[in-house]
Amino acid sequence: MQVTRRRKLAEEARISLLGRLIGRRIPLFTAGATAVALVAAGTAFAQTHQFGTDQVGQVTADGQVVSANQYIAPYGDRLVINEGKIMSSSVSPDGTHMAASVTDGGMALVVMDLKTRQVKQRVGNNASADLRISGNDVGQEGPTYSPDGSQLWLGQADGYRKFTVNPDGTVANPTFIPIPKDGSKHAVVGAAVFSADGSTVYSAVNGQNRVVAINAATGAIKQSWTVGNAPRGIAMVGDKLYVSNEGGRPARAGDTTMNSYGTQVPASPDTGASTTGTVSVIDLADPTAAVSSIDVGLHPTALYAKNGALFVTNTADDNVSVINTANDKVVQTIATQPWAEASVGYEPNAVTLTNDGHLLVTLGRANAVAVYKYTSAQEPVSYVGLLPTDYFPSEITTVGDQVYVSNTRGIDARRPTNKAGHGTHDTTSSLTQFTLPDDGVIKSETGKVFTQNGWHGSSVNQGEGDAKPVPVPVKLGDPSTIKHVFLLIKENRTYDGVLGDMPEGNGDPSLTQFGENVTPNQHVLARQFGLYDNTYDIGTNSAEGHNWLMQADNPEYTESSAGEYQRSYASEDDVLGHQKSGFIWSSAQAAGKSVKDFGEFQSFQSKPSDASWQNLYCDAKNMDATGQQSAYPIQGGSAIPSLNKVAVPGYPMASDISAPDVYKYQVWKQDFEKNGPANLNLIALPNNHTGGPPNAAAQVADNDLAVGKMVDTISHSKYWKDSAIFVVEDDSQYGLDHVDGHRAPIQIISPWAQHGKVDSHYYSQITIIRTIEQILGIHPMNQKDTAASPMRGAFTQNADYTPFKVLPNRVPLTNGLKTPPACGLDTPAPQNPKAAPAPSAKVPADKQELAAKWEDWKSSQRLTGPNAKLDSSNPAQMNHFTWYETHNWTKPYPGEDKIFAPKDVPGAYIPSPESDG
Repeated sequence: MQVTRRRKLAEEARISLLGRLIGRRIPLFTAGATAVALVAAGTAFAQTHQFGTDQVGQVTADGQVVSANQYIAPYGDRLVINEGKIMSSSVSPDGTHMAASVTDGGMALVVMDLKTRQVKQRVGNNASADLRISGNDVGQEGPTYSPDGSQLWLGQADGYRKFTVNPDGTVANPTFIPIPKDGSKHAVVGAAVFSADGSTVYSAVNGQNRVVAINAATGAIKQSWTVGNAPRGIAMVGDKLYVSNEGGRPARAGDTTMNSYGTQVPASPDTGASTTGTVSVIDLADPTAAVSSIDVGLHPTALYAKNGALFVTNTADDNVSVINTANDKVVQTIATQPWAEASVGYEPNAVTLTNDGHLLVTLGRANAVAVYKYTSAQEPVSYVGLLPTDYFPSEITTVGDQVYVSNTRGIDARRPTNKAGHGTHDTTSSLTQFTLPDDGVIKSETGKVFTQNGWHGSSVNQGEGDAKPVPVPVKLGDPSTIKHVFLLIKENRTYDGVLGDMPEGNGDPSLTQFGENVTPNQHVLARQFGLYDNTYDIGTNSAEGHNWLMQADNPEYTESSAGEYQRSYASEDDVLGHQKSGFIWSSAQAAGKSVKDFGEFQSFQSKPSDASWQNLYCDAKNMDATGQQSAYPIQGGSAIPSLNKVAVPGYPMASDISAPDVYKYQVWKQDFEKNGPANLNLIALPNNHTGGPPNAAAQVADNDLAVGKMVDTISHSKYWKDSAIFVVEDDSQYGLDHVDGHRAPIQIISPWAQHGKVDSHYYSQITIIRTIEQILGIHPMNQKDTAASPMRGAFTQNADYTPFKVLPNRVPLTNGLKTPPACGLDTPAPQNPKAAPAPSAKVPADKQELAAKWEDWKSSQRLTGPNAKLDSSNPAQMNHFTWYETHNWTKPYPGEDKIFAPKDVPGAYIPSPESDG
């Protein structure tokens, strides 16, 4: 079997690699596990094509492959944390322990012993926690130790969880210190700092644009100061408090603004990004004095003070401001862009200064620590080089001569939670530790970081525009045979969950939920236009996934908000989630290309109260038969003016799964036939997410039919000869995959696409976006898509103009509805008897009571209706519910031996933020 053969080959390659032991060994430690070894990366430069057919999780000579177009092979020792993603961390005053806030693994806090390099205590609302607390939500910053180490304060929604610290470093006696709401605004907390005597805690109240002084003994709020927008970092120098305002200064008359958590933030109408960044200064010697402000770069996050200097990481500007704390002036700005080819997207997010004068800055999106020689605030630093880290470093600190780096995503989603496969919520984190090497070693490690990121010195070659047209031009701006690109964005499926039953590819049919009889069009499209079985989505959820597709990045603000998603979940309506270089649509406009948007990244809509799924289903049939416009006009839009300009009226927003996808197809078709396509067409088709009124198989069949109809329409039009259709998932969080939870189904459909082949090269959402950019002559948006290699191998110069003929659905689209539509139930086509049968809508008699409990659970979720939050459900429960439905309530979830009620699902403790996607 192909799966077994590939696994054997991968294991043989790993054993061979470890046997060679070339280069420096990196000891790896996992909590309670035996140490193994990785080999340091080589020094050759390369782009994304360097991956070949490597798979995520595979160990190679360049490091371990992760889903974000990178290898990881950190300098120093590694402790893998299997309790989820580290949001932030801090070291105890005596230097013996580290406390880290974590999310997406059933815990809120872990305490690590730095001497033994082991997790010593786990705190959360999970039954397996060493210490139970009521909630797992955690803020962007903290936790914070008191000066004497006797207390630990953990930021959570609307306040702090206060612990006493035991002599052995563990914590006990949790009590909650509330901070009241301000109207509708929760007290989303940022960083905190204690006064020198430990009597007062100063907290940045991120959600209320203020700083409060809290009595550490009683929890009473003693004073409050208004600061800038979205205060996040905080530092104390003498009698002054410094506060980084991620959203910059308050808006002034005449400013263009956009929303962030109910505050209008100065912003660009084109890129959708904030345009100011500030540090507020509070005079504690005169608490009634006006708060002053210092202008710094965009998205100031971490603050670190030492030797008369305050260092500010301007995460979206990719630099560090150095403030002289004697006069509160910015005296130098340190660029942190190591690769000349791209100036955006490295995301400096933490900083520290060693005793021997080395400034260390973590570059979150580059998996690296940038090292500089530093003398004083006024004297310019000198760049030394880079040291590789694990996936997304987010904190850095020193204890003596030891440097500790907390890595939010560790070694990617490789947590051993299910022996049958992987899921995106299996995200790890890690702590790496090293002694800072001499400058020569740092310089030698710099080449490894370049290799691991695919930073090639000539990644973007500008063409003259006079070359012969080819599908994917070698030089940006040269002509392409493709003039119209359609990006169809679906929701949340793994490769195995949909295409695992295709024997042509590397699939595991035991994990397939929506096989050929549910998704006949997707299967035929894969056979006609190519099967891609080694392509990865990057995000854990939809908040991240749509960002990766629209920005070729998930900006640090959204990355670091995953512990509670209180300010916002998806950043469609939050200016702080937007990078300064803009979006794929604004970049296309800058390149002179036309754009149309059908629902994608839109943030609000209104529709008639009777626009139910059933009525829209019937309306779609009427629109198809008569050509009439919809009887249920939908109005929507975006907070981003540049997107509003290209939004097509009447199309439901991307999160609306209470409208059938076949209805969305009809709205799109009417515009296509009347007005034709744009150069770039963004189209949301989300119903394969499931959770709407019909059952899971019916919704995925609805999605499959809509995609098939859309491809059929395009391929039979005059635009087919110069069109390319990319069908992608925003993320792959729902379902398991035997290779990796980030592996997702994609399709590239075009006369110019390779036909009838299986392509096992490593691709990702970033390479897809880079391919679209290369076709349309759009300059890449940041260092991630700049470094990515266009998918030239997926195309041919010998066009095959054979159109696609849509297949009818084989599952009734109305299955599972409690109320049938007025136009009648759907009648499907016969199933293919050679494929696995599609799920039945009937529930076995002995499972009806259990299924009723799940229906009660579903009714309490915010999956549909006017207040729907697309992915608000607990991911473990949602995965189990979908599996049970698609296996006729007769088969346990993979890796388990029984069918569970909602409350008994393993992993149901995973914190599900209000809008978890």
